[in-house]
This record gives sequence, structure tokens and C-alpha cells, in this order.
Amino acid sequence: MGKGGGCVPSKKKKPSSLATADGPGTDDDAANAPIPIEDDRTTTGTTTPAITARTISPLKIFVVFYSMYGHVESLAKRMKKGVDGVEGVEAKLYRVPETLSQEVVEQMKAPVKDSEIPEITAAELVEADGFLFGFPTRYGCMAAQMKAFFDSTGQLWKEQTLAGKPAGFFVSTGTQGGGQETTAWTAITQLVHHGMLFVPIGYTFGAGMFKMDSIRGGSPYGAGVFAGDGSRQATETELALAEHQGNYMAAIVKRLAQP
Repeated sequence: MGKGGGCVPSKKKKPSSLATADGPGTDDDAANAPIPIEDDRTTTGTTTPAITARTISPLKIFVVFYSMYGHVESLAKRMKKGVDGVEGVEAKLYRVPETLSQEVVEQMKAPVKDSEIPEITAAELVEADGFLFGFPTRYGCMAAQMKAFFDSTGQLWKEQTLAGKPAGFFVSTGTQGGGQETTAWTAITQLVHHGMLFVPIGYTFGAGMFKMDSIRGGSPYGAGVFAGDGSRQATETELALAEHQGNYMAAIVKRLAQP
């Protein structure tokens, strides 16, 4: 229209929402855009937290023994094999301290002890979840060396630290009537005063407990070996019974540890 004529349409800005796709957005479009949410995560040098798997320590059975001529030790080593055969349970071999002088031991012609098996102290017993104690007989009772070790556990007895922990026995005797049972059951008094649980093997060895075709040590109380005059070594049957006892004890300890 001419000057002074009718109204001239005002040049209003087009709303950003009506901006066409055939042209670039205006500065106003940018101003009306949603405000982005700030993210404080850095875009460089980011690390993913490591996932640490929970480590479950195996249950421990201490096979603690005294052996002068190696008969009890042979059972102990085979017993360890039985324990280690149960998943989640491991055995550790220990010997108790010798109470005889080196001179006397040499006069008795005792073989040199295996240096890879350490001596145990009473304080170390608290680390175990179960025990297998082995010893030769002395007149139907445990040898003095093992008794001396038990006598050293007075502080643990006072605090009842070992109460509720399972334990079993295995023995060595010179003759068939020399204490395969009495050596074990007279030792139960040591467990009773500590509040420990005695675990015999019963007849869980099955048919092997009834074989009469050969001389065999062991009883429902635990594995055993006949040493004779010292020259007789453990038979495969006696060693198999020891391995069974280790396996059986490991299963009991594992069952008791379940919540």
C-alpha cells in the first residue's frame, strides 16, 4: 500500500516451534531450546570399578601326631589324602614335640623325622576346624609325648577355645591285644575337658571292617596299625582305612560348618 494508507503487517518473529526444516534455526531457537542436564562424569580417563570375587577359605583339619618309628606317620600321610579328597576341606600335617633327648632317640634307633612336617604349638590349634590325633600306645594309653602336648593346652581349656570342634583318633600298637581300642577311648577324656566332639568311624568302612583274611589294625574308634617289633609296616588295608577316616572326618567337618 501507499504512504499513509492502510496498515502495514508487522514483521513478527516466527515461533521456534514453527521453524521450517528448509532453513537454519535462528539464535532465538537456540535460546528456547531445553537446558541440558549437567553430567559430572568426565569423558576421558574413566575407569570401571573392578569386581572382586569373594574368596572362601577352605576348612582346615589338623592331623596332629607323634610317631617314633614312622608307623603312625604313614597313617597320617594317607589320612591327609582322604581329607584333601573332599572339596572345600584341606589337611595340614603336624607332629608334636619330642620329649626325649636326642641321645636317647638315637639309642632307640629311631629314624630321622621328616623335616617337611613342622612341630605344632598349642596356640596353633585355634586355627583348625577339626582334628585327627594319632599316637602309639603305651600300656593301653597314648604315648607320653602326645600327653605332654595335651597338657600344654591349659590356656585353651581355660577359655574353652576348642569347645564344639570335632576330633578323632588313630593309633599304633605292637600286638593285636595291645590297645587298638583302649588307646583311643582313654584319650577321649582329653576331648571331654575341652568340650570337643569325638567322631569315631564306626563301621562306615563297610566290608573292609569285617575282613578276616589278614591281620589288620583299626577299630570303630579309628584307624590303626600293628607295628609288631617295629619292622612290620602298615598294610594297604590299614592305609585304606586311614584314608577313609580322613575322608569321613572331612565330610563331618564340612557338614558342621554349614549354616
